Amino acid sequence: MNKTKLTWVFGFTLFAGFFGAGNLVLPPLLGFKSGSDWWLVALGFMTTATIIPLLGLFGHAKLQGTILDFGNKVSPTFSLIYSFCVLLIAISLPCPRTAAVTHEMSIQPFFDTSSLWTSTIFFLLVLVFAIKRSKALDVLGKFLTPLIVLILLAIIVVGVLGPDYNMNPTQFSAPFIDGFLEGYQTYDAIAGILMGGIVVISLNQYGRFSISEKKKIIAKSGLIAMLGLFLIYAGLIAVGAFYNSEFANDISRTELLLGLSTKTLGNIGATFLSVLVGLACFSTAVAITVSVADVIKVYLNGSQKAYIITAVVVCIIGVLVGRFDVHYIIDVALPALMFIYPITIVLILLNVLPKRFASSLVFKAVILTTFVFSIPDFLGFFMPIEKLQGIIEVIPFAKDSLGWVLPAFIIWIVLNLKNFTTKASA
Repeated sequence: MNKTKLTWVFGFTLFAGFFGAGNLVLPPLLGFKSGSDWWLVALGFMTTATIIPLLGLFGHAKLQGTILDFGNKVSPTFSLIYSFCVLLIAISLPCPRTAAVTHEMSIQPFFDTSSLWTSTIFFLLVLVFAIKRSKALDVLGKFLTPLIVLILLAIIVVGVLGPDYNMNPTQFSAPFIDGFLEGYQTYDAIAGILMGGIVVISLNQYGRFSISEKKKIIAKSGLIAMLGLFLIYAGLIAVGAFYNSEFANDISRTELLLGLSTKTLGNIGATFLSVLVGLACFSTAVAITVSVADVIKVYLNGSQKAYIITAVVVCIIGVLVGRFDVHYIIDVALPALMFIYPITIVLILLNVLPKRFASSLVFKAVILTTFVFSIPDFLGFFMPIEKLQGIIEVIPFAKDSLGWVLPAFIIWIVLNLKNFTTKASA
């Protein structure tokens, strides 16, 4: 397969992996709540849902490895523990959520079956595709993703060009920050450092490419995927905002998405959406399963047996967790995301920087600072907020769950200035 064709296949595959139907239900409600400030919310959302993940793919292009390589400059032990945490989160939350969303939006409206049956059949099919790895990636990249994009674009174009409605005022006090934090729920930054490994491993299987060729293919395929995500996410946020006076304030994510599809495409919109949700969810579940199994296979010296066992375990967890409703899975995810996302963002940023600005000491100090100053955000889910009020008031941006940002940036600046001064005086 030539480089151009590979670039587009990988681009569509990455898009399918990043954009699951679990992510499909997030932007419309975000736009619904943001009203006329939807563009500010969209900018914040895009930062964590497209820009950071794209940088994660650039990091893979630079490292030419898997998630196990992202934290090596801190220490191999840290990298292993961090990778384990990310893999555990990926198989316990976003992967099972795909089955939950499929049940609520594609199966439940038409069939009177239990969510357990849906998740069981869903992950049996995922397992079949994951075991047939190369064929699965071809199907995702060549067929399923283009169909997903076409259906989504139809909803967005009709919605944006439809009749004008009076938008309700925004419900957010800090639209950009609210959009930034909501982007955590897409898991796209985590997906960036997971699925970039798929491209690296697949390139090694497809043929002999030089390091520079691999870097270009990964970077270009990442740009294709993120451009698609940017258009889809921004469009869904806009449509949710434009129609926010047409629905009750307490509408759920899935109900809003179903309502918007009906408003834009008529009664057939619900059928289109059901097809879309099933395809998007399945694509993401396969991508996550393959990503996790790939990492374990690499860690265990290329063991195909380890790959298959991992895929089976991922699918079993998917069946067990996927039977819960979507809202419950999203709520349960918040503490884990507040813990892992700041570290993930910082690791991505440090890995794409030139080496002279990201020494081993810088990695260690900035990651430690990020971890320490994000602890209040994590603890806020397990103890009364009043007990943390003193800490929150002292740390800049802590009230917005971003208390780690300024301290990490200051440590990075200080250490690089010290390094520059030392070299200048030598």
